[in-house]
Amino acid sequence: MPADKLSARSVAIIGGGPAGLMAAEALSQGRTGLRIDVYDAMPSVARKFLQAGKGGLNLTHTEPWEAFLSRYGCRRAQIAPLLEVFGPEALRDWAYGLGIETFVGSSGRVFPGGMKAAPLLRAWLHRLRAGGVNIHVRHRWCGWTEQDQGLRFSTSNGDLIVHADALVLALGGGSWARLGSDGAWVPWLVQRQVPVAPLRPANCGFDVLGTGWSEHFRTRFAGHPVKNIELSFTDAASVLHRRLGEFMVTATGVEGSLIYAFSAALRDEIAASGTATLYLDLAPAWELPRLIAEVSRPRGSRSLASHLQSRLGIKGVKMGLLRELLHEQEFADPARLGAAIKRLPLKLGAARPLDEAISSAGGVAFEALDEHLMIRSLPGVFCAGEMLDWEAPTGGYLLTACFASGRAAGLGALAWLDGL
Repeated sequence: MPADKLSARSVAIIGGGPAGLMAAEALSQGRTGLRIDVYDAMPSVARKFLQAGKGGLNLTHTEPWEAFLSRYGCRRAQIAPLLEVFGPEALRDWAYGLGIETFVGSSGRVFPGGMKAAPLLRAWLHRLRAGGVNIHVRHRWCGWTEQDQGLRFSTSNGDLIVHADALVLALGGGSWARLGSDGAWVPWLVQRQVPVAPLRPANCGFDVLGTGWSEHFRTRFAGHPVKNIELSFTDAASVLHRRLGEFMVTATGVEGSLIYAFSAALRDEIAASGTATLYLDLAPAWELPRLIAEVSRPRGSRSLASHLQSRLGIKGVKMGLLRELLHEQEFADPARLGAAIKRLPLKLGAARPLDEAISSAGGVAFEALDEHLMIRSLPGVFCAGEMLDWEAPTGGYLLTACFASGRAAGLGALAWLDGL
């Protein structure tokens, strides 16, 4: 097995996503003469980043600072110091430095001009290579050697052992294995007694409870968006979650941006009690008394579906949901029907599999790290990005924290090398 001995001040970065590449940039800008090698298992780097940008790369968000920090839930205290150093504005300035203008969408989300990830990534990789960063693809990390703690890689040219003075791990979580985030790194850290919380789906879809949608509903409405609704959910801590937006009906349940915003609370409730109930307000602009009055108006020879469409705009998939989730007798009582339109219960029984999720929760516990994201029990080994135990909804929060943690890990590695 050949061995590749790096020169006396070298850093290996495993993972070529936003966190790993940002760590490389922090290192390359922090000192000249330092050897920096980025290793990635895939044929090219940042594949998940590119995939996420296909529909419009949401880099970050412009909402007020306190609201922004609240998106990180129970890990706010750990993520906040990283964002204070490299937060939304710094990220936009960074993109501008690569020649990429950004703009704010109507929802407060920040996108690059042209919306796509590829131009930004090309400019970034050009700058990294110009700064001396070496990028090695098709290098799958297989843990450490027992004898001298070298880094073991499986490559297209055979096995390889690499030695470095510092190591930054930015291997992603466990979602979208086909793009490189497969969670295969977990056993290597567990073997080294590093605390790792189980990887779980985040920003994910859910299956409806029981046998799922009826064949009629599934055949007719799977793939249809449900727009202009308000979802509400009360979690185990009696916290009410409420938000306007839209979601998508799937063959087995629901997914989409509005569902993702609730996914952490829904997932945890299902894990605790076996089910979670969302409430759908299909007519959020209507107050209940007025809505009941409209439902109660005589409809003559018109069908109920035609009546609800003309009086309330309830049609298509919304009417399909009412038919799917209500008992027949509820349609005969205007008060009960009106109440259901404003608070239609949807019982969920399971999150979709981890590999289908946009991101994952779980990972390396922050309690095992110092303030520079170094594993206390493994001096010189740093962690960044989605492999850390945190989660956030879509909307730019995921990417912002990945960039920020990558920069922190890179600067932490640099400071640790200065202390050798």
